[in-house]
Amino acid sequence: MSGASAGRAAVITGIGCHLPPDVVTNEDLTRRLDTSDEWIRSRTGIASRHMVAPGVATSDLAVEAGRRALESAGGGADAVVLATTTPDRPCPATAPDVADRLGLGTVAAFDVSAVCSGFLYGLATAAGFIASGTAERVLLIAADAFTTIIDPADRSTAVIFADGAGAVVLRAGDADEPGAVGRVVLGSDGGLNRLIQVPAGGSRQRSSGVAPAAGEEFFRMAGREVYRHAVERMTASSREAAEAAGWDGPAAADRFAAHQANARILATVADDLGIPPQRRLSNIEHVGNTGAASLAVLLAQSAAEGTLAAGHQLLLTAFGGGLAWGATALVWPDVKAG
Repeated sequence: MSGASAGRAAVITGIGCHLPPDVVTNEDLTRRLDTSDEWIRSRTGIASRHMVAPGVATSDLAVEAGRRALESAGGGADAVVLATTTPDRPCPATAPDVADRLGLGTVAAFDVSAVCSGFLYGLATAAGFIASGTAERVLLIAADAFTTIIDPADRSTAVIFADGAGAVVLRAGDADEPGAVGRVVLGSDGGLNRLIQVPAGGSRQRSSGVAPAAGEEFFRMAGREVYRHAVERMTASSREAAEAAGWDGPAAADRFAAHQANARILATVADDLGIPPQRRLSNIEHVGNTGAASLAVLLAQSAAEGTLAAGHQLLLTAFGGGLAWGATALVWPDVKAG
């Protein structure tokens, strides 16, 4: 899907993020799981992560991240897209509630579900709204309270996943402006949906008339197989995105932002693309894997810290359940993170 048509493109004009205040360290996890700080760090690169307090929902994270992005952009929006795997409830979508709480009124608002690739799927969707003239300014939020679907006793997932939200505001502009969203490379393979799933709770399980087995309400992931497919798909889509942007390969990126899934995956993908360590953006050590929010939080934090600056050629990629993946390349604009 193309994010820009001739003479009209979606341009990033604001950014912000929010992490819940409660921090869970590796030492905290060792008190209830058969694991150690060394085991977690060596396999994931994670030392701590943020977790929602009881009663806090995805919409609460999304509202705060959206508010900060709108402040960064200095204005409102006439559409809201929320990328999430953990909506407040199965029905209705969470985005209209978020729009209302942000004071945006009766604007178009809906959810996008593409698990950890949600931000890039949402970016393509928001850019399409602007390119077609359906909207002038779109607030794209990626938010997940991922710990609410994780089995707290499952060492393989409980040490990785975390909660958070990030957001960008896109406005109508020109395709040659810094921050303009060009082609977003997207793909999926539903034949491998078993690798990342929550087995219970959907129409498939409900219509069967069979009560879910113990633990089927929790997120499951086949780690080894996911690793292989994540590396393959993020590497290939990154090459395609760099080519679409007219770059001389992905190594032309000044900054590389990959979904913060696992430190080993990130290093392997970056190495395969020829991107040196000093050009790789990362926050996984203290943020963990925040699902759809991962890329948006990484960009907001990097912009606030100055490791991502105006004029940088930025390559983004993500991979998640579906299976679904994506990548895009753009020039980072002069925006101040909210």
